Amino acid sequence: MSAVVAGECRHLSGWARRPGEARCRTCGVVRFTDYGALRPQEMPQVVTPSARSTYWADRAAAHWISQIARRATWWGLGVRGGGASAGR
Repeated sequence: MSAVVAGECRHLSGWARRPGEARCRTCGVVRFTDYGALRPQEMPQVVTPSARSTYWADRAAAHWISQIARRATWWGLGVRGGGASAGR
């Protein structure tokens, strides 16, 4: 491998192939060629939450939003610790 700056190699010297990958002979970049292990063998199961879980999740989210909306610092309107205008 020679010293090649990243992004300048055009991978013209060919690829050294191994199971599941190909490596540029000049810069050493690796291209993965076998993605079979990342694919599930069957379709994932559908998970549907119960009506009770959905209701309480919505209530918790609404409560959180109501609390955050009251905080001026969340919106960048308040200054904690006095800030630059504390001495004026």
